[in-house]
Amino acid sequence: MQIKIISVGKTKEKYLQSGIQIYLDRLKHYGRIEYIEGKAPKGFTGAAQQRKAECDWIAKKTGKDDFVILLDENGRHHTSRSFAKQLNQWMSHLSQPICFVIGGAYGFDEAIRSRAQYTLSLSKMTFSHQMIRLIFTEQLYRAFTILAGQSYHND
Repeated sequence: MQIKIISVGKTKEKYLQSGIQIYLDRLKHYGRIEYIEGKAPKGFTGAAQQRKAECDWIAKKTGKDDFVILLDENGRHHTSRSFAKQLNQWMSHLSQPICFVIGGAYGFDEAIRSRAQYTLSLSKMTFSHQMIRLIFTEQLYRAFTILAGQSYHND
C-alpha cells in the first residue's frame, strides 16, 4: 500500500523538519510513504484565488485514482485507536494509493473538497500548518504501531 502525504507550503523550522524526518524514517518499516511539500503559490490578491492556485498544485501531485483524505478542522475526529482502525480498513479495502492532504492557511478550494473521499480533523484546536505536518506524521506512525501491536501507544 502506498501512502502519500501532500502539504502545501514548506516547513521552515529546523526542529519541525527534524521531527517530521524522525517519523518518516520510522514509517519506512510499515510501507511506502511518500512525503511531498511544495512551495505555496504566491502573488494572489484574495483567499479564493490562493485556494484555487493551491488546489491546482495539489491536483498535479495526486493521481486520478488516489483515495484523497483532506486534513481539515471540520473533518471527522478520531482517537488514535479509532484512526488506526480506520486506516486499517482503508488499507484492507483499497487498492489505490491513500493520499493525505494538508492545505494552506485559507483551507481548501471546493474543487479539491469535492474530489476528496474523506475529511479528517486532528483537533478542534488550531495549529500552524508547519506543526500539523509533524503532528500528523507522528499520528500516522502511532496508528501503524497500534496495528502492529507494538508498545509505542499507551492507553
